[in-house]
Amino acid sequence: MTLVAERPHAPRPGDSRHPLRAEVVRGFGPWAGAAVLLTLAVALAANARQWQGGWAETREQLHIAATLLGAPLALAAGCWHGGRERRRRTEELMATAARAPLARLLASALPLVLWVLAGYAVVVALAWLATWYCSMGDSPYPVAVLTDAVVLASAVLAGHVVGRLVSWRLTAPLLAVGAYAVLGVLSYDGQDALGHLSPVVDGMTDDVPVWWQPVAMAVWTGGLAVAALLAHAAHRRRFAVLPLAAAAAAGALLVQTGNAGLWHTSAVAGRQVCDTSTTPQICVNARYGDLLPQVTDALSGLTGRLEGVRNLPVRFEDLPGGSRRDEAQLPMLAPIGRSVVRGELTEPRRYAWEAGMALYGRAYCSVEEDRRWDPVDSAVEHHLAPSPQETYFDEQFAEGSEADRARLRDRLAARARLEAMGEEERRAWLSEYFATVDRCDARGVPTL
Repeated sequence: MTLVAERPHAPRPGDSRHPLRAEVVRGFGPWAGAAVLLTLAVALAANARQWQGGWAETREQLHIAATLLGAPLALAAGCWHGGRERRRRTEELMATAARAPLARLLASALPLVLWVLAGYAVVVALAWLATWYCSMGDSPYPVAVLTDAVVLASAVLAGHVVGRLVSWRLTAPLLAVGAYAVLGVLSYDGQDALGHLSPVVDGMTDDVPVWWQPVAMAVWTGGLAVAALLAHAAHRRRFAVLPLAAAAAAGALLVQTGNAGLWHTSAVAGRQVCDTSTTPQICVNARYGDLLPQVTDALSGLTGRLEGVRNLPVRFEDLPGGSRRDEAQLPMLAPIGRSVVRGELTEPRRYAWEAGMALYGRAYCSVEEDRRWDPVDSAVEHHLAPSPQETYFDEQFAEGSEADRARLRDRLAARARLEAMGEEERRAWLSEYFATVDRCDARGVPTL
């Protein structure tokens, strides 16, 4: 019998597997990505009332969660993964491989980077979806997300280097705790010069970074991580000076510029959208422009009763800073989670009362001032937009001292006289009244 050697089959195209595939689909990477996803998702869900519906608030909460919680977690994951060869006792075997040390390090670290970023991307997608369905205006902030992704990737790479250098098994958890503490201390006072080096530091909700600030932060954090990689594993370690110099330049720029130069008020937050069909007109911050119909509806009773009345402000406004003489301040819509939750006004009646108090309230007057206008103000408040707690306060006065009961009788009598007026007479009286709302004495205030 003659034996014939068979020719080996040529490898099929589908049989070739990239060496990174095993690292991506198995091992520690998926667990690290799941940990990042779960940690950030729980942190965001715990205070969803405070950001859901507002794009700027969503950006701020995502940023804080990713940098203050995600970065230490990514650093610890990279550190634990970096010590894998030592725990398996395969360091000497891997050193004999044909690949250069830097290539071996990247082959081990990059799949972990991808999984951590994948977990973060899922959190971003979920947060954006949660905001999109009840958003009140504005739009997402993808630049902030990309910058935080660079921070997370840098943390994984830096942690990987630490894991290869330090053999202690508790290095990873202690590194996470230390990073959290350092980031928290640096971010405690955002005005501090060194605080601007912390990726956690953010501006106010109405602020956005100048165009180069995300680039400088990415170069600062990424440059340090790349420099650590090259110094540890590159064939020519002197090349680590280049990313280190770039990181130093970016860090110096962040420190020297200061908070005022790194952030400016968003163009959206600096303008308003208005309903000009009412008197006064109603204008809300453009960040919450989609909320204008709800605000107009909540104030419809107030503005309807003011139709034809003179000496009123031109508009209600909702911008940072004080109002001008021809404007009245709307109740603050921000921070959301109080008067606004998930794109809905929570207490329209209270909102209308607070708006009315901006028209005729004399809270700025001291207790020692002449209080003879108190029944008159109470009557106007009752007619235009009564407090949700008006009945409660009336009962308190009724059960109080003789002076309290007398004050209540004066208030009830003034309310009855104002309600008994005809439409034209009431408009004329209110026009005369609104000409005196900036006074803290009874001089010129019309009587009832």
